[in-house]
Amino acid sequence: MPRLYLPNSHVVHNHISIPAEKAHYLVSVLRCKKGDDLIIFNGQGRCFRTTVLRAEKKEVIAEVHEEFSCNFESPVRIALVQSLLKGEKMDLVIQKTTELGVTEILPVMSERSQIKDTRKILRWRRIAEEASRQSGRNVVPAVHEPVHFRDFLFAEKREGIIFYEEEGLKLSEAVSSLVPHAPSLIIVIGPEGGFSKEEVISAQGKGFRVASLGRRILRAETAAISAVALVQFLLGDMD
Repeated sequence: MPRLYLPNSHVVHNHISIPAEKAHYLVSVLRCKKGDDLIIFNGQGRCFRTTVLRAEKKEVIAEVHEEFSCNFESPVRIALVQSLLKGEKMDLVIQKTTELGVTEILPVMSERSQIKDTRKILRWRRIAEEASRQSGRNVVPAVHEPVHFRDFLFAEKREGIIFYEEEGLKLSEAVSSLVPHAPSLIIVIGPEGGFSKEEVISAQGKGFRVASLGRRILRAETAAISAVALVQFLLGDMD
């Protein structure tokens, strides 16, 4: 059954109106037509089981048969801080870590980032929305505007894990040293060239644990996906 993310869904006389952008997606991409069943989720843990009454590219009208709580989220809240990556690597990280269950993604510009600015934020939010829909999640991760890594570190008191290929604790040791002290776990991944030693020291000074993903050097996008998957295995719903 097709699923559609529709924030701020309003049920009026047992009907939901789906506006033009998402209506066009339903009709042109998913090929929805009158009589088709559709699940609508609002990103806040509520779902609606509906049937399409009218399917046009400018508006789709669906009749609500049932409203229910849909909670398929991980018990651990993971925030991913990802240094900007070139090309489609950032797309991949956002897509796959959304599928794995991150609750927010903060792109940062670090010392060795080859990308210092981006206009792709709307694209990344659409990727996160589509990945949430496809993977059956009921929450779409927030994808924040990029900031400088140093600004992220000094914004407020934080706890988390920063990954560094040259040294660090085993991931299981880093996680156990933080949980349950931190209400959510922050995972920090560097750019293609990794973090500088100075950046890692600054992060340590702000309470971050330094961890390693093993002796092999992983690509930045591989490190992000692997780190989230392993934390979900240790603390979340993949055990």
